[in-house]
Amino acid sequence: MNDEASMDETPNDSTDEPQVIDLTDAAEITSDDSDDAAVPVVNPWSLPGQWFVVHSQAGYEKKVKANLEARIQSLNMEDRIFDIVIPMEDVTEFKNGRKQTVQKKVFPGYLLVRCYMDDESWYCIRNTPGITGFVGQSQKGQKPTPLARREVETFLSAKGDGQETANRRKPKMEYEVGESVRVKEGAFADFLGEVAEINADHMKLKVLVNIFGRETMVEMDFSQVAKQ
Repeated sequence: MNDEASMDETPNDSTDEPQVIDLTDAAEITSDDSDDAAVPVVNPWSLPGQWFVVHSQAGYEKKVKANLEARIQSLNMEDRIFDIVIPMEDVTEFKNGRKQTVQKKVFPGYLLVRCYMDDESWYCIRNTPGITGFVGQSQKGQKPTPLARREVETFLSAKGDGQETANRRKPKMEYEVGESVRVKEGAFADFLGEVAEINADHMKLKVLVNIFGRETMVEMDFSQVAKQ
């Protein structure tokens, strides 16, 4: 199946304002991993195919995933499209005075798909209801660019080991808007960003981080970043 006209489409991602992702307290992950020791850890990079990013409407990621799974089955594409992932992060929150761990989407509006990319798999994914395009298709007629190994291992490896961060340093407050910082903890560890906003009262920062070729606003604690 070859749909050259459709291949000229580009992702419908024209939002002018950067999206804000709240990673506050993401470093304080708690979980019961008493049974995890027996489960072998599989590096997502070593699995067949390549990982691609598709864009969908924020808030409808689960519905879009179900749509794509149904489409893969109906078109008998199981041997070319293997996996659809909504990246999630365990985040500690305090509600009604109690500490609890909840799961939040790391990238609202995005799904990761593992597949062998050709015209047929491209057509199957791109024409799934709710998917507005691939990320990484910079030129017309060009197939999407897969994620690099570092991105795959960062976004898809298991998050958290059930242990609290030990000896967490006291947050520093000498940050300035426009300053370059390095993220130390959470899903964006080792990413570089630029301070966009500072909330000294709550000791939080909003940092612009380049994710999937797009500037995204990430909110985090002072202690989660370091000066460059």
